[in-house]
Amino acid sequence: MKFNLHTHVSRCRHAQGSAQDYLQEAIDKNLELLGFSDHAPFPDVDFGYRMPFSELADYFQDVDVLTQKYSNDIIVKKSLEIEYLPEYLPYYQDLREKYHVDYLLLGEHFYHDRNGTLRNITQAQDTTWYVDYANAAAEGMRSGLFEVIAHPDIFAMNPFAWDDNCEQACAILLDAARSTGTILEFNANGFRREKIACPDGLRHMYPHHRFWELAAGSGAPVLVGSDCHNPTQVWDRAMDLAYQKLESLGIVPMGRPGFLLA
Repeated sequence: MKFNLHTHVSRCRHAQGSAQDYLQEAIDKNLELLGFSDHAPFPDVDFGYRMPFSELADYFQDVDVLTQKYSNDIIVKKSLEIEYLPEYLPYYQDLREKYHVDYLLLGEHFYHDRNGTLRNITQAQDTTWYVDYANAAAEGMRSGLFEVIAHPDIFAMNPFAWDDNCEQACAILLDAARSTGTILEFNANGFRREKIACPDGLRHMYPHHRFWELAAGSGAPVLVGSDCHNPTQVWDRAMDLAYQKLESLGIVPMGRPGFLLA
């Protein structure tokens, strides 16, 4: 089954194209299922790079209208990518019960470190931040709120050499994914980004080869997500490359999102 569960639209302020544009591209590329998962706003704070909370209901309405309009052409699912911050537990429950999202992507950009300080993992000052990120993301997985963790190796966006902290972060993330059944997303958007120079060589920010070497032996489920921010990226060369990379690692990704089709 050809599908993508990680789709952004222009409401997030750093993507191009309407929901209609992405859906038409998905149909043109012969996808059988498209999941919309724009960056979720929080009701009382603006973390940036996402829609205002005042647009959330309109976003859901857009997806609901398209779901009905194209019901004979493609399966459409309604979702959000959002960070897990435990103080917002009632809000996540509202998303599930009031807004009836079909699934939630755990995109842990912001998290609380071991001292309770709010951090942004893409601005890490050293690799000790990775362990706190991994523990926060693992707590999110154990909450039962999220079906998929988006770009679990996003910590590798930072240009540090791989070390024991990286290994520890991987172990924490992979153990939580395996024990909870949370699906790991192999994120194709990393292949669209420029490579970065690190002390241990030139590499993609993510997916990080070492993380996925470890994932191959973890028993955790895996799927490929486009993380598209332009309609042309719904299914492009980066998606094909992602599947090729997983094959080279001996990882068989999900052929269909059974949790959405049961």
